[in-house]
Parts: sequence; C-alpha cells; structure tokens
Amino acid sequence: MIRSYLKYLLKARDAHSLHSPFVFDLYTTTIRPDNAGEPQFAPIRALQQELLKDNHKIQITDFGAGSRINSSRERAIRDIAKNSQKPARFGRLMYRLIQRFGYQTIIDLGTSLGITTLYESVAAPSARILTFEGCPQTAAVAGRNFQQLKRTNVEIVTGNIDQTLPERIKTISSIDFAFFDANHRYEPTVRYFQTCLGKAHNDTCFIFDDIHWSDEMEQAWETIKAHPAVTVSIDLFYVGLVFFRDQQPKQDFVLKF
Repeated sequence: MIRSYLKYLLKARDAHSLHSPFVFDLYTTTIRPDNAGEPQFAPIRALQQELLKDNHKIQITDFGAGSRINSSRERAIRDIAKNSQKPARFGRLMYRLIQRFGYQTIIDLGTSLGITTLYESVAAPSARILTFEGCPQTAAVAGRNFQQLKRTNVEIVTGNIDQTLPERIKTISSIDFAFFDANHRYEPTVRYFQTCLGKAHNDTCFIFDDIHWSDEMEQAWETIKAHPAVTVSIDLFYVGLVFFRDQQPKQDFVLKF
C-alpha cells in the first residue's frame, strides 16, 4: 500500500494540468472542494460517535477478502466502526456527486454499518437506494441506523452478493450511481462491475473502493479502466471513479484528493 501511494503521488495532478473540460469542471467544483461543515451531516457524525462506543458484539459472515485488521468472526460494533468505515470525506464526496448529477437510482455494494449509505440517502432523499450486505447481523445494525436517522428510501438486500446482485438488478431499469465496496478480490469486483454495467447509461458514475488495497484490486481497477464502455476514469488513490460518457474521448486521470 505504501509503495502504491508513493506511485500515486508521483502521478497525481491538480486542476491546472487538466485538458478535459468535463473533468476540470468536475474536479474543481465537485471533487476537490469539501463541504464538511454543512448541517445535514451532523446526525451522521453523531451516529458515528455512538457506534464508536458500542461494545455489543455480533457474528460476522464474510463472503469477501476479509479484514486485514481483525480476522475474528465475533467483533464489537465499535471495532467495525473504527476499522471498516471510510473517512467521512469520502461520504461527502459521494454526496456531492449524487447532488451534482441528480442521481435517483443508487446501488451500494457492501453496506457494513450503513454510514456511507446514509450520505447517499441524505444527498437524494427521493432516490431509490439498494444497499447489499452479506452479513445478516451487520445488516441488522445498519437497518437500525437507517431507522434512527429516518432514512426511508434505503432498502437493504441481505445475503451473498454473488447471488443477490444479479437477481435484484433485474428489478431496476437503470443505475445512476453505484459504489463497489464488497468483495475486495479481482474476480468478484470485475464480475460485479460487469453485472451492473448493463444498467449504466451516459451519465452514470461507478465508484470503486480501495483500488490500491492489494495487487488483485489494482489489477481489477486496470481491467475496469480498460473496458471499452469506460470513457473517463479518475484515480483518487483510495477510490476510483469511472464514467461512460459517449461524447468524451477515452482518458484516464490520477488526481490529488
């Protein structure tokens, strides 16, 4: 991971070096600026603080690559909140992207405790959000969190995503926005991408988590970037964005975030 980050720093560019009007505007108005102080995030921050103090333990069912920090099948909620959640700035990034494009059909692979999903829900209260979680007990905690913050536009799909994703994708006509944070291995990541790709449209955005987490994830990111349907990819190191805009020349960017 350290070696990958050093490579990223050597490649990463800022706005002044961008030659794509779409990416320049996206980066300067949506990706780079932060909106941490906005009041709509306060309930999510308060919930996160509650979770960091929650000593209740749950049984983990893990269909993915597992945790590098805690391999135990029984984990305290506070440990999951500490080790498994993305920093809040990534939730805010997704909030800004969803708001910018007015996304209304959102797929979230890897619910965990539901914090990222909450940012998505707050960004688009009228959207349909399907969030997929393999572990029943983790999904139950996320469900309570959604109820606590009164997020009624979120549906949790519980079970092995290998089985639940293909079936539920059939029930929607298109995907506006998808966040891939489930099985951090090459084959499942690429397969989930291909499963969702058939529902993507010109303005869809897919975000992939932990693209430099392992050699397999880096390989998956390279495969996804090279797909003919992907016209713009943006590597922000911890996450990668892809777009399918027919009017764009195929370009790959590594940007500071």
